[in-house]
Amino acid sequence: MTTYDPKELSPGKLQQVLTSCIAPRPIAFVSTVNKEGVHNLSPFSFFNVFSNNPPVVVFSPSRRVRDNTTKHTYHNLMEVPEACISMVSMEMVQQASLASTEYPQGVDEFVKAGFTKSPSSLIRPCGVAESPVQMECKVLSMLELGKGGGAGILVVAEIHLIKVSDAVMEEGRISQDKLRLVARLGENYYSKAFGDALFEVEKPLTSMGIGVDSLPEPIRRSHILTGNHLGQLGNVSGLPEQDEVEAFKKALPDDWFRGKPDAEAYVHAMAAKYLDMHLVSEAWKTLLAYHGRN
Repeated sequence: MTTYDPKELSPGKLQQVLTSCIAPRPIAFVSTVNKEGVHNLSPFSFFNVFSNNPPVVVFSPSRRVRDNTTKHTYHNLMEVPEACISMVSMEMVQQASLASTEYPQGVDEFVKAGFTKSPSSLIRPCGVAESPVQMECKVLSMLELGKGGGAGILVVAEIHLIKVSDAVMEEGRISQDKLRLVARLGENYYSKAFGDALFEVEKPLTSMGIGVDSLPEPIRRSHILTGNHLGQLGNVSGLPEQDEVEAFKKALPDDWFRGKPDAEAYVHAMAAKYLDMHLVSEAWKTLLAYHGRN
């Protein structure tokens, strides 16, 4: 296993390692203004939501690794502690990347990147009209984590208004497929958060799942069922009743597993197919029909 000691790496190399390992990261497309009202627009992937009561986000306009200078976003927030955070969709990712160019102070990235200003309702910075989501925020605090190149500057901001495009709404909910957000990975890589990239994982039940440790040993030591499969099987509050298993067995051919070179592997493969389709109850009935309840 390759190991890295952060203290032995240059800030540039450490940033490469961290951004590759800690990914994907949502992108905060942050608009700020200085006291003269000049806009700045820049994307930051050191960003996430950390509270919903109150609604608080944190992002970091870190010191530049190259020369240890601080960014215009930080200077603007020192003068006007407000920010509009727009989310980055697939349709605008190339323009958002262009806005990360280190233009001189006073250059308006809205203009350089070809974006349209969307006036905010409660704060001075504008949102990005092309973005499907805009969040109007007021800064609660800023914390410098260090003085060297690459050191983060945590900006803690409270969301006071969220604007979501009607085009991404579906039956009163935000559609991940229509939102088409992108996220940052390491180096020049991005990832999609829509389409074939989406998959669902059921949250643990309100009542406790039985856990992987409670699975019968032949299932737990299976060479066919993966850790993800075992997690699905363990995320049930109880096993199917015996009459359900018997009814399931009656619908199967009498010799459904007999005569197979490796009957157990065959049965486990059947269960795996059910689990891949999120049919957990059917998977359990298949396994119990072969192994029994003990």
